Amino acid sequence: MAGRATPSETATDEKDDFHYLRELVDALYHFRDHYFETHSVEEANRKQSDVAAEMGKTLSSLEEMEGSCTDKAVFLLLKGRTLNVGPEFSSQAEDALSRAVKLDPTLVEAWNQLGEVYWKKGDVSGARTCFSGAQNHCKNKVSLRNLSMVLRQIQTPNEDNSKNVFESVSKAKQAVQLDIADGTSWLSGCVVFTLPQEKMDSTASSNPDLHLNRATLYKFEEQFAEALHGFSRAAALDPAWTEPPERERQLLDYLDRLTALISNKGKVKVKRLQSMLGSLRPTDLRACCDGQYQNSAGQRVKLDRQQLASLKAGVNTGGAVLGRVVFSITPEEKVPFTFGLVDTEGTCCAVMVYNMAESWGVLIGDSVAIPEPNVKLHNLTHKGKTYAFQSIRVYSPLMLIVNGKKQGPNCLASATVTYKPQSD
Repeated sequence: MAGRATPSETATDEKDDFHYLRELVDALYHFRDHYFETHSVEEANRKQSDVAAEMGKTLSSLEEMEGSCTDKAVFLLLKGRTLNVGPEFSSQAEDALSRAVKLDPTLVEAWNQLGEVYWKKGDVSGARTCFSGAQNHCKNKVSLRNLSMVLRQIQTPNEDNSKNVFESVSKAKQAVQLDIADGTSWLSGCVVFTLPQEKMDSTASSNPDLHLNRATLYKFEEQFAEALHGFSRAAALDPAWTEPPERERQLLDYLDRLTALISNKGKVKVKRLQSMLGSLRPTDLRACCDGQYQNSAGQRVKLDRQQLASLKAGVNTGGAVLGRVVFSITPEEKVPFTFGLVDTEGTCCAVMVYNMAESWGVLIGDSVAIPEPNVKLHNLTHKGKTYAFQSIRVYSPLMLIVNGKKQGPNCLASATVTYKPQSD
């Protein structure tokens, strides 16, 4: 006759049960995060239903063993994590995870999962509280990278929100420092600007949200080929998500309009354009070329006038260009403010201005001088269409001389966080 199990044997059995259940839940998340390692992108429209089916199997296994689990907090964590595997808010996941943290407030994983539930629910404040609570118990990369994203979404009316953005960047950097090989941490924060392709691990490479985030940052870095590829990849990974293809469409529309306007010089009639260019005066460039221009080293220097066609890619140190505005475009995101500049040789170039106030702009016919222009030469092909043009990137309207006058501080955006590009 078999003897009764000793307390140590019972504890061992229960530990084995929890280990088995955790492996089941981990396997569910591995199936979701690595779906495209075993399925083609053409099967992307099946992913959500396939994950839901796996979730149902995992949930059944958990419920079968619920009665034998004495650590209710851990069981509720595993149940809540299972229910939270999908992209939509789950009230059942919220209930299970809320009960888990009440039973054991030290369960960091439960706090992080509950924060994600609140985020899906649209409760950004509640999500921040959960991620901060988890971080207070134990410094971890999941809480840090989620806090980074949550902080960027908190907007307080009539207040300077730049503090949240700076704190967001700090949290993202801390998350990367805890695990430098984690592609999700790299891509969840602003540090994505320095992300080499090999940093994207297999989990990150199959995440449409992260492709969208990176594509957005590529767009504002004017790396349009990479941005379009990222939007297209995000759309392929999640066909039901309407934002990536819409963002791709918006960028293509912007490039279509921009290249057409550059080609026809804003459709300005030849006689009017000749008159506009013929009336350019040295005084329009005086603020750049009279020895009063202060360069990045703080030195006052005299710049030499250059034509747009003679500019090279990168910063053209010691030079300045002058021309007339022939068109302007404001993208749907409002940034960058883009206008076309034509010089006396008839060359047309796009000028992209950042960190400007919404009320700032230039008009067709204005003269604009740009000291030490930072030039980009674009040549990209996407879905069979090629875009080739020259642009000048202007980090602040303060760098421009409009109609012979320097721009005042009221032309700047009220709260701005700028990115300084790394040198090659």
